[in-house]
Amino acid sequence: MSRPETPVPLLSVENVTRRFPGVTALNRVNLSVYPGEVLALIGENGAGKSTLMKILAGVQMPDEGQIKVNGTEVTLRSVQDSQASGIALIHQELNLSGNLDVGANIFLGREPLMRCGLIDKRRIRDQSRQLLERVGLDVSPDTIVDTLPIGQQQLVEIARALSINARMLIMDEPTSSLSTHETERLMDVVQDLRRRGVSVIYISHRLGEVKELADRVAVFRDGENAGELSREEITHDRMVRFMVGRDISQFYARRPHTPGAVALEVKDVQTPANPGHRLNFAIRQGEIVGVAGLVGAGRTEMLHVLFGVDRAVTGSVAVHGTSIRVNSPFDAIKAGIALVPEDRKQQGVILEMAVRANIGLAGLRKHQRRLGFLNRTQEARDSAQMIERLSIRTPHERQVVQFLSGGNQQKVVLGKWLAMNPAVLLMDEPTRGIDIGAKQEIYGLMEELAEQGVAILFVSSEMEEILGMSDRTLVMHEGRIAGELTRDELSEEAVMQLATGNVAAGAHPK
Repeated sequence: MSRPETPVPLLSVENVTRRFPGVTALNRVNLSVYPGEVLALIGENGAGKSTLMKILAGVQMPDEGQIKVNGTEVTLRSVQDSQASGIALIHQELNLSGNLDVGANIFLGREPLMRCGLIDKRRIRDQSRQLLERVGLDVSPDTIVDTLPIGQQQLVEIARALSINARMLIMDEPTSSLSTHETERLMDVVQDLRRRGVSVIYISHRLGEVKELADRVAVFRDGENAGELSREEITHDRMVRFMVGRDISQFYARRPHTPGAVALEVKDVQTPANPGHRLNFAIRQGEIVGVAGLVGAGRTEMLHVLFGVDRAVTGSVAVHGTSIRVNSPFDAIKAGIALVPEDRKQQGVILEMAVRANIGLAGLRKHQRRLGFLNRTQEARDSAQMIERLSIRTPHERQVVQFLSGGNQQKVVLGKWLAMNPAVLLMDEPTRGIDIGAKQEIYGLMEELAEQGVAILFVSSEMEEILGMSDRTLVMHEGRIAGELTRDELSEEAVMQLATGNVAAGAHPK
């Protein structure tokens, strides 16, 4: 009896090496993807994932090694070569023209023409409708892309990839900016693509998604293959072990301690987004309080009011017993409140500026000399201190922030505020879009700050983060605090009961 033949991989990467001045980004890496397979590619920032994806997309050339499609070696000198081989890369930062309609975006640069040489808009509409139906997006091809939410724009990107008859989709952090509902929709689309025989390389820091979707997991570490897991072997602990090269028995840094005096007190605060509900809570020195809830529960809106981005409709805020008026971020900073925002690229750093200048932004007044000139010496001192304290991986303090990894960009945001010695630190999704090693560093920093007496209020959509780091958890539902859970009462079930509008056993309704 003959054995069944091993299927030929749709894509094979064999001993691929890529060097840059002073660094080897990829060292003889191997990867294979089979027809209709979802292969998750994971690893810390700097592991080589993005470099390999750029090679497969035709953006960069390897120094050594081979790439094969259906067993035949190919040379990918350009994006066009890659697309001709059936490979399409969907970037984390969407690559759409927001002022054009959906159909124009799908066929941009490949517009079908009529005999007279004009663009055949009817064919674009007809073919776009078919592609949109395939990805489950019920919008007109004439819809302007900028009017669509980010999740639907992501589906337009997938439709465009399918329009070139892509058999291999590379999805780079596809859910990093999506809501829970949009993420679920995208994952349904990936499942459908798999059933239709399309292969997907799925790059994500969200290991829960990886566990749910992947047929196999390939792990990169320091530019090399670190390991591979079959569907039956995929667990959170195994993925983490391969990624960091060691067991993390104490991934979260929380240690039991006694909180101090009340640092932040919020009384009857009503946010503009949810004026019908009053927020009441307090945070003590050295306490880490998590804020959980579903998307749209009002968590970010609450932080924005506490930091003065938006003005409260009514209510009062006190820091260390002193009532303050928070009409602007300047008022909050003056009172000792700092905010690490959810969108670090838009609200946390200025990407085109250097690390040193970004760290000094919040302290411009502190660094001001008599005649209004900036005290460059003090700015440099603060920058050097934060780079060392937070282990910011940058070649020098003049490095432009946009060239740092996501985790190091987040550390720059933190450094900007820690240089101000805040009494209260507000953190909105502090580990979104960063690798597992950088996450652990930020958890350790949160613990260190708490031990120094800083009061921390953090919003997170990651249940493991809420359970692992919170001394107490406030759970929000439709703009109100539905309940409060102590560390002993904290569980995923208790959080979800409150987040969906039910009172969990043992919870303290607000």
